[in-house]
Amino acid sequence: MGDRLRPRDLAFLSEESATAPRHNATVEVFEPGPGGFDYKALLALIADRISFVPRYRQKVQVVPGRLANPVWVDDPTFDLEYHVRRSALPRPGNADQLRDLVARIVSRPLDRGRPLWEMYFVEGLEGGRVAILTKAHQALVDGVHTVDLGQVLLDVSPDTRILDPDEHDTWRPGRPATPAGLLVDAVRDAIAEPDTVLARARSTSTRFVRRARGFARQGIGTAEMVVRGRPDRPTPLNGRLSQQRRFVTLDARLEDLRAIRAAHGGTINDVVLTIVAGGLRAWLMARAESLGGIRQVRAVVPVSVIDENEETTSLGSQIAVHFVDLPVGEASPVVRLHQVSYSFESHKATGRGVAASRLAGIAGFAPTTFHAVGSRAAAAQPDRSYQLSVTNVPGPQSPRYAAGARMVASYAVPPLVPGHALAIGVTSFDGGVFFGMTVDRDMVPDTDILSQCFADALVELLDTSNGGRERAPRGRRRPEKEST
Repeated sequence: MGDRLRPRDLAFLSEESATAPRHNATVEVFEPGPGGFDYKALLALIADRISFVPRYRQKVQVVPGRLANPVWVDDPTFDLEYHVRRSALPRPGNADQLRDLVARIVSRPLDRGRPLWEMYFVEGLEGGRVAILTKAHQALVDGVHTVDLGQVLLDVSPDTRILDPDEHDTWRPGRPATPAGLLVDAVRDAIAEPDTVLARARSTSTRFVRRARGFARQGIGTAEMVVRGRPDRPTPLNGRLSQQRRFVTLDARLEDLRAIRAAHGGTINDVVLTIVAGGLRAWLMARAESLGGIRQVRAVVPVSVIDENEETTSLGSQIAVHFVDLPVGEASPVVRLHQVSYSFESHKATGRGVAASRLAGIAGFAPTTFHAVGSRAAAAQPDRSYQLSVTNVPGPQSPRYAAGARMVASYAVPPLVPGHALAIGVTSFDGGVFFGMTVDRDMVPDTDILSQCFADALVELLDTSNGGRERAPRGRRRPEKEST
């Protein structure tokens, strides 16, 4: 029988709701090469590589009576064309239209009766470009047993040969799971590993407690507070989620962030978080006309650490969370940067931190997997006293290709957890830095202002490092809007 879901994976499934679907997503933009890049080429590429991630052909099977955790079993009706779908924008499709399409797709939960992932091949972008949007459930990609599919699709050269799937793919689904067989396996596991039964009971009780607390908060109509020390005051970043999302992007240049670091010290991660702090500060002021006492916004930031267990080499065991109080009340961008940098001193002092260059240099490393594991780490925090999550991933600083098409942009689309209206994923890749922001459509209707505030925060920092010479973020012509 298939592998049994671990308690944390089961929690991601059981806590999912229509207003808080638990899937990670990534949208990548490609420039086709001389041979072109179409839907059939993507299908052939996935068919050639999917054997490296066998869980992408498995679904979740519930045990009768829920006597044990569900198991992963081969989907006997697996259909690659169901999971890989074709879509298009009205030509020439612009960035706003793409972001709007992404927002609509990520708002929908995945089908629990099939393998927990979908991919969309989006045609019609201006300049002949195409985009690939991938959704994968948080229970699917854990960085231990399964990496993100995007990690095996990208190559370092445009000349990689794709084999004919009809000639080499010998996969056949395993024997279908029967109710009797699932029960027998559950009893066998309970006898062989009694601790697993206890862990399941504890996990179940913990989920009930979390749900009860959530209902209590909703029943009195309050939300967790963005201002530390002012828990009675609601803010734009916290509240009850709707079923719809918006997606915001911002492009920057890595050389600009390096210039800021060279002028003021710190790390690229510090600069990224300072841009977030500055963007939030301006946005909050635009909404309320003044900060009204808001001094800090608490962010959870997944970071890579050295695993002290030599037998464990998976990425999933090398992610820890760090809490940062973003100084939105500070007017000076340079002081904000120093305050953010200082907040990471305790993490650096542990000696377990992993340098960005080392992380980006891992063979076969893809930012999509880190984003997926980072969002799992943030969502698993028992006390969600933070206001937003920020996952910053240093990707490879050299080109990557899919079936000969060069990837020119990669945006994370992080999921929202209940009560949190904003999540941010940042990816540095091939000289660019790409911000992807998921927001609740009802709670943050002014995404055009939010986007402009983040762009201005970057320019503000650049002004302090180049003698006042203003440079707009790459891909923007100010004051063009950057959201949908």
